[in-house]
Amino acid sequence: MSNDRIVGIDLGTTNSLVAFMQGENPVVIPGEDGSNLVPSVVALDEHHQIIVGNAARKYLIETPERSVYSIKRLMGRGMEDIQEELKLFPFRLAEDMQVGEVLRIQLGHQAFTPPEISAFILRQLKRNAERFFNAPVVKAVITVPAYFNDAQRQATKDAGRIAGLEVLRLVNEPTAASLAYGLDKKQNGIVAVYDFGGGTFDISILKLHDGIFEVIATNGDTHLGGDDIDNLLIRIALDDIRGDMGNDLSRNGEAVATIRQAVIEAKIALSTQPAIKLDVELPDGGRYQREITREQFEQLIQPVIDRTVAPCKQALKDAGLKPEHIDEVVLVGGSTRIPKVRALVEEMFKRKPHTDLNPDEVVALGAAVQATILGGGSEATQNMLLLDVTPLSLGIEVAGGVTDKIILRNSTIPASATQYYTTQIDGQANVAIHVLQGERELATDCRSLARFDLRGIPPMTAGMPRIEVKFLIDANGILHVSAREQRSGKEAEIEVQPSYGLTDEQVESMILDSFDYAEEDFRRRQVIEAGNEAGTILAALEKGKQSPAWGKLTSDEKKKISKLEKALNEVRNEDDYASIRKAIDALNQGTMRLAELMMDSAVSSALKGKTMDEADMGEAPMAGHPVAKADFE
Repeated sequence: MSNDRIVGIDLGTTNSLVAFMQGENPVVIPGEDGSNLVPSVVALDEHHQIIVGNAARKYLIETPERSVYSIKRLMGRGMEDIQEELKLFPFRLAEDMQVGEVLRIQLGHQAFTPPEISAFILRQLKRNAERFFNAPVVKAVITVPAYFNDAQRQATKDAGRIAGLEVLRLVNEPTAASLAYGLDKKQNGIVAVYDFGGGTFDISILKLHDGIFEVIATNGDTHLGGDDIDNLLIRIALDDIRGDMGNDLSRNGEAVATIRQAVIEAKIALSTQPAIKLDVELPDGGRYQREITREQFEQLIQPVIDRTVAPCKQALKDAGLKPEHIDEVVLVGGSTRIPKVRALVEEMFKRKPHTDLNPDEVVALGAAVQATILGGGSEATQNMLLLDVTPLSLGIEVAGGVTDKIILRNSTIPASATQYYTTQIDGQANVAIHVLQGERELATDCRSLARFDLRGIPPMTAGMPRIEVKFLIDANGILHVSAREQRSGKEAEIEVQPSYGLTDEQVESMILDSFDYAEEDFRRRQVIEAGNEAGTILAALEKGKQSPAWGKLTSDEKKKISKLEKALNEVRNEDDYASIRKAIDALNQGTMRLAELMMDSAVSSALKGKTMDEADMGEAPMAGHPVAKADFE
C-alpha cells in the first residue's frame, strides 16, 4: 500500500468510523474487535492508560469520573454553554478553569481539552487503518456538522493535528452523505439530506448534476440530537426515582451512567418492539422498574424531533423549493432509525426517505469518496466535484453599529469577497475591524467573531484613505480576514478563531430572527445611516465656512444655508428616517453653489502648480458625497 493513502473519517458524537475507497466502492475499516463502529468513548483505566471505543464503555458505569463520551458536543464551546450537560454527564471540569477558556475535562488526576479527547478517538481510527493497510496513515478528510461554527471547525482540525493526521479537508456531514449516495445511485436531481445524529442536526438541500454535488441550502441545530432524547429519558427516570423512593441520584455519576445505558438500550429496542421493560439495578441497592410503550416513547420525544421541522422548512425556503421538488430524501445518523422520525420526514417532504443506506456509515463512506477525489481520484470519482456552502453571512461592523455583509449565507465555498471603506475623522491613523456572523442588520444582533486593528495609516483628510477589506473562506469553512490601506500599503490580517462561547439560542435563532425582525432592522439601519450622512455633510459644511469660497456667497445664500443647517441639526438624532433624509437633501441642494465655488478654487490652485490633495479637495464632499462606511474610531 502507498504511504500517502488518504482516509475518510466520521468523527461522530456517539460513534466514529474510518473508511477508504476499495476500487469503485467506499468501505468502512473495522477495528480490532471486528466492529465497524468505534464508540466515541474515552476512559482512563486503573493503570492510567487511555482506553477508547468498546473497551472504554464499561468504565462509563464502573468509573464515570475517569470516563467521557459525546465529547463532540463540547468541541469549540465554553463553560457557560454546558451547564445543562454537566447536570447529567459524568464530566468534571478542571478546578482552575476560567470563564472564556477552552474547556478542560478532568479524567482521574489528568485534565484534557475536548480536542485532545477527540484526538484519542482519531488516533484509534488511525491505528485501525494502519493495521488494515499494514502501512502508515497520515492524511485524512474529517467530517463535521454543516452548522459547526469557526471555533468548532478549528477544534476539529486541532484534534486531527494532535492525533498525527494532516487534515486535508473538513467536509460537511450531509454533503459527505450525498457523495456516498450519489456514487451509489449515479443519478441527477434534488436531494434532501436529513442528518439527525447523536449531538447535532443538519438539513442540506443538494443538486446533483453530472457528477457535480452542489449544496444549494443548509440549516440545522448544532446542539440537537439523540443525546437530547437520552437526557430526556434520564430526567424522567431520575424524577420517578426521586418521587417513588425519595432518593435524588442526579449527582450520583455511577447511577446516572447506569440509567443512561438502560434508556439507550430501551430507545433502540423501541424502534422494533411495541413495548419494553426497564429494569435498572441502582448503586444503592434499589431497583428502578418501568414499562414504556412505543406510543408513550413517541409522545415523550415529540418535542425534541419537532425541533427539526423549522430548519427543514427554512432550508427549502432558502433553496426556493417546495417539498414536491425534492426527488430523494436521504437519512443520516442513528436517530433516524426511530420510526417516528422517519414518519415525520415522510410527512415533511411528501415522500418516503431512503432507508437502504446504513445511516451510521454513510457519512464515513462519503468522506472516503472525498478523500479519493483529493488524492487524485479513481475511475469512480474522476468526474466528481464537491461544492459546499457557508451557512451564515459574514461581514463587518460599519458606522453607527450597522452590519455590512461581505459574504452572504449559502455562498458556495471556497469563497472570497472584497469591500472598500474609508475613514470618518481627519488624520485617523488606526482602524478597528470588527468581524461579524449573522443575518441581522445591526452588529449587536449578530455574533462577534473577531476584532483586529489596522494601524499606521498616514494622516489624511477623512474620506481619503481607501481601505480594502477582504474575506476568504477556505475549503474547510474557516474564515480569513485581511485589511489593507491601498495608498500607503499598510495591512493587517487574521485567521478568525472566535471565542468558544456561542450559545445554542444564537445558532437556532440567527436566521429566523433575521426574518422576524427584517422590517424593524431595516428601518433602524436607515435611521442610523441617515444620521451618519447628516454628520458627514454638517462636518463638511463647517470646513466650507472656513474656506475662501464662503466669502463669495451673498448674505441671503449664507442665511439660507444656516437655516437648512439648523433644520438638519434638529432632526439628525431623531428616530425618523424620512425627516432626516428630507433635511439632508435640502441642505445638499442649498449648498450646491458653495460646492461649485470650492471646486473652482481647488482647480485654480492646482493650475498654479499645486496638487489636488494640496488644494484640499477633501473639503468638497458637501453635495452628496457618500458617507464613510466603516466603524473606524
